[in-house]
Amino acid sequence: MSNPFDLSQTDKLLTTTRSVRKRLDLERPVPRDVVLECLDIALQAPSGGNSQPWRWLIVDDPDTRKRLAALYQRSHDPYMAANREAAEAAGRTEVMAKIMDSSQYLSDHMGEVPVMVIPCHWGRVDVSGASNMAIAGLYGSILPAAWSLMLALRSRGLGSAWTTLHLVFEKEAREILGVPDTVTQTAMIPIAYYKGEDFKPAPRQPVEKVVYFNAWKQRRST
Repeated sequence: MSNPFDLSQTDKLLTTTRSVRKRLDLERPVPRDVVLECLDIALQAPSGGNSQPWRWLIVDDPDTRKRLAALYQRSHDPYMAANREAAEAAGRTEVMAKIMDSSQYLSDHMGEVPVMVIPCHWGRVDVSGASNMAIAGLYGSILPAAWSLMLALRSRGLGSAWTTLHLVFEKEAREILGVPDTVTQTAMIPIAYYKGEDFKPAPRQPVEKVVYFNAWKQRRST
């Protein structure tokens, strides 16, 4: 049986979809129809019991974007200060510099991105005694669709990034957006067309270093 996909293309999509920050084109509009098309694809992702517990907030109103960006920046600045201190203490300043610079750029310009998408999930698990199964079930029913959205965007020339720092101020974001307190905001995904040439696979640990067989830390026998 022949392979139903061109693996050179699907593998390229999967290995080069990056978190895009500094290469987002902040001046080029993103049509709603493009985002809706990508979300229509994303909704094919699996969810627990096929419950499809998601709602997707597309934010393209300039004032609302700026208000959400302000929450993100309030959370980002102390977060990055702590990370810089940790990197200096661990002697990883040079390694982390590029990541922190990219993160700072996105924070500084978050309010300028053409579109934000906030994936939401009916229900909450941030209560005392919530089981690991409940937490895994909630996020496991939204993350596959969110990643599918990011892949669909990438295949159409748009960049995105999974961010969660605004959730430090989730209540304030809820008030801005009118989200019920029975709904969980899971992320804020800035979206824009990206600038420059194509992306490349990123450095990663060898698969042999991070995979075990049948028991923790049990390597494949040779």
